[in-house]
Amino acid sequence: MKKITTLYIAGILLLSMSGCTKDFEETNTNPNAVDKPTPNFIFSRSQLDGLNNNYFFTSILECGQMMQHYSTYKEASGAGDKYLDNEVYYSAFFARIYPNSINEVTIVINTLKNNPNDSNRLNIARIWRAYLFHRITDLYGDVPYSEAAKGNSELLFLPKYDSQEFIYKDLLKELDESAVALDANKPSFGGADLIYNGDINKWKKFSYSLMLRLGMRLSKVDPALSKTWVNKAIAGGVILNTGDNAIMKYTDGPNDINRNPSALDPISLDYGKSSYGQKNSEGGKLSKTFIDVLKATNDPRISIYAGVWQGTVQNTSPAVQKGFPNGTKIAPTPIEQATYSEPNQNTVLKVDSPLIIISNAETNLYLTEAAIRGWYTGESDQSLYEKAVKASFLNAGIYGVSYAITDATPYLTANPYLAGGTFDQKMNQIHTQFWIALYVDEQEVYANWRRTGYPILTPVNFPGNVTNGTIPRRFKYPTAEYSVNSANLAEAIKRQGSDTFTTRMWWDKQ
Repeated sequence: MKKITTLYIAGILLLSMSGCTKDFEETNTNPNAVDKPTPNFIFSRSQLDGLNNNYFFTSILECGQMMQHYSTYKEASGAGDKYLDNEVYYSAFFARIYPNSINEVTIVINTLKNNPNDSNRLNIARIWRAYLFHRITDLYGDVPYSEAAKGNSELLFLPKYDSQEFIYKDLLKELDESAVALDANKPSFGGADLIYNGDINKWKKFSYSLMLRLGMRLSKVDPALSKTWVNKAIAGGVILNTGDNAIMKYTDGPNDINRNPSALDPISLDYGKSSYGQKNSEGGKLSKTFIDVLKATNDPRISIYAGVWQGTVQNTSPAVQKGFPNGTKIAPTPIEQATYSEPNQNTVLKVDSPLIIISNAETNLYLTEAAIRGWYTGESDQSLYEKAVKASFLNAGIYGVSYAITDATPYLTANPYLAGGTFDQKMNQIHTQFWIALYVDEQEVYANWRRTGYPILTPVNFPGNVTNGTIPRRFKYPTAEYSVNSANLAEAIKRQGSDTFTTRMWWDKQ
């Protein structure tokens, strides 16, 4: 893992040295160096690096296991499954995001900010920067924000930690300003934008959809402010159609960065095809909690998500799916291990499959919640919920046209929306659906669960766990930060609370 001392040294791609004499300068000039950064190239790299950030450690071994999508019998790799303290996993995201994707998008912003003709590229970069920062603050709480990535531009190598409240309010402001400033009549990134190909109207919808996500995140800590931002996002226009979904497209090479990290990482580190489910490196399986819910509701997505190895092929039939219990340390025999469900190699673990960043399934579930809160009256909560389910079913088509589930009627008939239920009953149903529909985006599932408390998950109480048998509320800061940026970190801990897995961050209120 990279030394934390390099975290904030922004502008790695731009470093140059000035000599004492002309001859010295000419002699020490790299003929292959780039004097001026290329915003298009660096923005593409920020998009790739922003999503390719220790997916296996962060999204499976931590968030995914805590959210009981995944499980393992092993202890070292069962940090999220058993609530154990393993810094290799919880510090990885922090260590990588600053020198890579945040640094890169900051270079883009600094390069474009003084050119009015580049307003679209500038504001798309601001939106992407907001996306990146909301991911890290949702994992750790207070983090470097306003002074981050200023090592090269301002020689600021030890940034202060901003409060999550400040970060969230500024992110919402950034999204609002950027969306308004986007102009379809001006040039954009084009093909350098790997998500929307520079489509300005789609980036507007992305910005308002992210605003909806962040606005809803404030529902407990500040309901009035939450309602304000949710309504602003809805009025601006969120993603409602499949064609507007934010999707990163991948190919099978030529390099690993071109491959889907949510597939490549798990295959490389645990779910290799050659083991046929019998000798996984980290003992990972899909959780019994997850598989049981899908089977109990006859959810057709189970065949999209899961498979059981039978010989050298996976059987995706719902009848054979079996999840492994969370919090277990007894190692099954290799033959028995193969009887448990793993991610489907032809969909979830296909390295050239697309990756959904924000979709109409998620936005419609937020609108459903807004409706039951009385914040949105444009449509009934039942209609919005059913749209969300249908969207999730159709979005399975990202793995290939044949995987799209075109008829949601049997599922909705067997599992009807609780139109006459209480607020809590509806919240449980809405966010259980969120937990199912956003499988693969484990960071977002984890954040949404902490905000809502749904679905209701039964924690494990594994011997030696560090949370007293409760699901962690945040990630701890990397240990190296205590020696590298100790004064600023100490101030953050004093403000936020002890650096433990059970400390609740600003928006995560009881």
